[in-house]
Amino acid sequence: MFKKILIANRGEIACRVIATAHKMGIKTVAVYSEADKEARHVQLADEAVLIGPASSRESYLVADKIIAAAKATGAQAIHPGYGFLSENAEFSKRCEDEGIAFIGPRHFSIAAMGDKIESKKLAGAAGVNCIPGVNDAIETAEKAVQIAQGIGYPVMIKASAGGGGKGLRVAFNDKEAFEGFTSCRNEARNSFGDDRVFIEKFVEEPRHIEIQVLGDSHGNVIYLNERECSIQRRHQKVIEEAPSPFISEATRKAMGEQAVQLAKAVKYQSAGTVEFVVGKDQSFYFLEMNTRLQVEHPVTEAITGLDLVELMIRVAAGEKLPIEQKDVQCNGWAIECRINAEDPFRKFLPSTGRLVRFQTPKQTMFQGNTADLFGVRVDTGVQDGGEIPMFYDSMIAKLIVHGKDRLDAIAKMREALNGFVIRGISSNIPFQAALLAHPRFVSGDFNTGFIAEQYGQGFRAEDVPHEDHDFLAALAAFVRRKSRERAAGLSGQLPGFDVQIGQHYAVVELGQGGNNRYVQVHVAELAGKHGEAHITIAGKSYAIQSQSRLNDICIQGTCNGKPFTAQVERGTLKNPLVLQVQHNGTRIDALVMSPRMAELHKLMPFKAPPDLSRFVLSPMPGLLVDVAVSVGQKVQAGERVAVIEAMKMENVLFAAADGVVKKVVAAKGESLTVDQMIVEFE
Repeated sequence: MFKKILIANRGEIACRVIATAHKMGIKTVAVYSEADKEARHVQLADEAVLIGPASSRESYLVADKIIAAAKATGAQAIHPGYGFLSENAEFSKRCEDEGIAFIGPRHFSIAAMGDKIESKKLAGAAGVNCIPGVNDAIETAEKAVQIAQGIGYPVMIKASAGGGGKGLRVAFNDKEAFEGFTSCRNEARNSFGDDRVFIEKFVEEPRHIEIQVLGDSHGNVIYLNERECSIQRRHQKVIEEAPSPFISEATRKAMGEQAVQLAKAVKYQSAGTVEFVVGKDQSFYFLEMNTRLQVEHPVTEAITGLDLVELMIRVAAGEKLPIEQKDVQCNGWAIECRINAEDPFRKFLPSTGRLVRFQTPKQTMFQGNTADLFGVRVDTGVQDGGEIPMFYDSMIAKLIVHGKDRLDAIAKMREALNGFVIRGISSNIPFQAALLAHPRFVSGDFNTGFIAEQYGQGFRAEDVPHEDHDFLAALAAFVRRKSRERAAGLSGQLPGFDVQIGQHYAVVELGQGGNNRYVQVHVAELAGKHGEAHITIAGKSYAIQSQSRLNDICIQGTCNGKPFTAQVERGTLKNPLVLQVQHNGTRIDALVMSPRMAELHKLMPFKAPPDLSRFVLSPMPGLLVDVAVSVGQKVQAGERVAVIEAMKMENVLFAAADGVVKKVVAAKGESLTVDQMIVEFE
């Protein structure tokens, strides 16, 4: 067995590999860019080596620097994680040539399966069902349109070296095919250094289901059941689960056997994933093979009790697989939510900056520990006070739960999301909460178009309805009441000016445009009962009990005997008296005051925000890669104005109304901050 391995990656996957390596008694070496010098994976590893500037093209994607770091530290093997060099056949072969074990498949397997064009040809030859399409690289956008017309819309335009949703577009007409081809090539060139693009038929109402395979150097290959990955936004997975609530045992077996057949055809060693698109009649077609560890591997670990990272390491060391196909288990139900640094209420724009607070839910399952235990696990590469840089992808954590069945797993996930505290940046947790509560998700009635269908106009706060909205107001009143009780207990107060606790309150929920909601609240006196209050709102009673401290953001307790986890935080930049209350994805900003103060509050004039419609502002930090307009140009509403690159994705800004460009303030290649002006209209 190896004594020391190097992890050629960053973030949560680097931390994940380090956890298993340490469990196995193997020392670890981390590599890091200048942007990651304070990163968590650097702190967890036994050694760390700086390999270059922030840009991945100058650090994590430079094979020479990775190899040099391994040699300098005496690492016997390299684990590539996912992304970066994980599916680079030349890097795998380079490791072999340098006498360093590559903890992944052999270079010839990566070359065969990592190229999506060639992999489809090989899959067809191996007897695997394939989607109709043109599996040759396309040179021009005009040719892409011509081919798309021949196949018939809709079509999927994909980068041959793509992955993780990068370099992928779906086109329903000639215009989308032309623009999608160009965007795919740009993203592929920037992310993978390979701009080859191909086109295939897009299967409507599809499911995205993948089979986890595992092979060794002795010719043994098994499959570890399936993962349901159909909940996607912009072709990036949002929620994954295992097993799938859709396919039958017969379909699972057929897909698994085809996946093994394909893996054997390319002499596959290590962990890999064969992805299929599945129709509503459970017909399935080969999509691609990912010759690496998948982001969503923890859900497979949860239901099988296997540590995939450990098995990858053992296979790379020449060991045989310790189990056969008949030994593979499917125990309970696991769900994973990807926690991304993005603002769901602002069209999911990337959100970067300092993590002022980062507190995960209590974990009962851990990285590298595959004990048969139903519970909660968090895989992350960040920590409290850390920085979310703009140079890498937006995922900051993976929240995994393991339940006895699917409904139990959903309930566990909703409660775990309630206890996940992230401050300083925006996250997609409210969106995840909305998805988990959606009746179609709960029933398992969804496909890859689910998010586009249900949230086609974007995601709004009202898309997260709370089953009992008054509970949020009651919780705000509870926290305010406890604060008053503590203040009243302070010594040294002047007679006649001491704090009065009171029983009657008004909760003012602050709405958009001054459209506030006023709720009358009565709090019953409970002498001697610390941490408990009976609150009445509109005839409904809420008996809330909690021993959480007033300065805790995450509050746990019971309401009418049922346990809950919620978040309550005092103060915002605009108003230090506001209480922000969050539960099940819904958030209210509330002021808790006396009824008389509430009456006066209604008389306060509303100050409208300034009109910024004449300006195009940067909605996030990022690199301005293109300005599509010039001074004096007439621009129509919906016309492209600028393109910003952040977190490895291109974000196009469009004109909100017709106008004439008065001034172009920012220049191409400039690094932008949030709300920085790019263009001004007359």
